[in-house]
Amino acid sequence: MSDKIPTSDAIHVFDRRAVRLHRDRAATTLASVSDVLADVAERLLDRLDDVMRDFSVALDVGGRGVVAPLLRARGIQVVSTDLSPVLAAQAQGVAADEECLPFADASFDLVVANLSLHWVNDLPGALIQLRRVLKPDGLFLASLPALGTLAELRAALTLAEANLTGGAAPRVSPFPDLRDGAALLQRAGFALPVADGDTITLLYAAPFALLRDLRAAGEGNAVRLRDRRIPSAALFPAALAALPTQDGRIPATLRLAMLTGWAPAASQPKPLPRGSAKISLVDALRGDADP
Repeated sequence: MSDKIPTSDAIHVFDRRAVRLHRDRAATTLASVSDVLADVAERLLDRLDDVMRDFSVALDVGGRGVVAPLLRARGIQVVSTDLSPVLAAQAQGVAADEECLPFADASFDLVVANLSLHWVNDLPGALIQLRRVLKPDGLFLASLPALGTLAELRAALTLAEANLTGGAAPRVSPFPDLRDGAALLQRAGFALPVADGDTITLLYAAPFALLRDLRAAGEGNAVRLRDRRIPSAALFPAALAALPTQDGRIPATLRLAMLTGWAPAASQPKPLPRGSAKISLVDALRGDADP
């Protein structure tokens, strides 16, 4: 069965109340995983070094306390928002749903969503909201876990539960395909959309530490059709025992989709009108075109 996330606006894959509660509980445990969250944030914000312009006011969407300090270190004023009122209060920010942001149009010249959009049901709608709050020629940066993330854990849990019960409930979130990233940005009205991939492999000395870190980060299972019953006591030991090892440690793969898009502006480069080319593609590929 594919773990690719549906992109239809009408499909509600996630229990948003459960997402909020998981993030509320994570407010006291985030420090134990802040290095991983910060690593992803730094990789994402490295893209600012390639942009020849300054940003004054940024929106940090669900940054869990690691994005805002990195932006402020660059001299950027930051407003933070989070689905969790507890995390929003810790950041002295605003509690808000990504699908219905409480900000006026063109409020920010930079929006950063680090590992915060993968529990959104209407991802195209959320992207439209984020584009709406950007000023013309404002920049949007986002990181999302992509297809293949936690593949080892997903496979081990599915096989162990199938062996124990004859079936398997969804226990790891579905993730979008990297190939869909630029198309989603374009659909939401972003100009110059780019989606590129990055991979981080975490190595754990003990398998249960992986589950502990996921919970600490607020990444518990919030799939709407998840099995609400307490799982068999044998499930997690059996699954974790089946995980592959790398140099004696348990690998956990994070495959990241790094998204970049710009709010449309008249000053941005535009493609030439169709039919305006002076050289045919066939001639260019054949090498017949004049230099």
